[in-house]
Amino acid sequence: MLLSAITVLGGTFFGTLITLPRLRKSWYKKIFDGYVEIVRGIPLLVQLFAIMILLPPEWNVLLSVAVALTVNSTAYISELMRAGIQAVDNGQYEAARTLGLSHHQTMFKVILPQAVKNVLPALGNEFIMVIKETSLASVFFVGDLMTQQQNIMSWTFLAVESYIIIAIMYLILTFSLSKLIRFIEKRLNK
Repeated sequence: MLLSAITVLGGTFFGTLITLPRLRKSWYKKIFDGYVEIVRGIPLLVQLFAIMILLPPEWNVLLSVAVALTVNSTAYISELMRAGIQAVDNGQYEAARTLGLSHHQTMFKVILPQAVKNVLPALGNEFIMVIKETSLASVFFVGDLMTQQQNIMSWTFLAVESYIIIAIMYLILTFSLSKLIRFIEKRLNK
């Protein structure tokens, strides 16, 4: 859960942060667009291994895996936020500017709140995917659910039962999050 929380918070923060320059026409737009395309095009397990190799060996393994998952999540959330911002009617931007709001005020007070509402279901799906993707961290023995399952299986020799229990735990986590997101979505629609 800690790994998922770090990834979701970091991915949302950095994803939103790199979305804004991607919407402007500038030389660095291509850098951020390239980052998103490269990260989305490489499998997560490859990214995990690459980042584990690139980071200093004295780093905590949990922190290294969290960085890798956050790098991956940032690219996906950036793409979601870009689509959400572009889905907001251009008249909203023009009206806010006409009322005297600066570009930053317009973006943070008018456009982003509507964009978040637009992409909330997709963000919820991304958060659920992050919870499930943390199972890949078991490759590095970070103590996640899958690592615990491997430990239990080695002690009890109950492979099927331990997988079923872990599957139920993941289902409970993702189902609960899904219901929470639907609740928030209904509240925002009111």
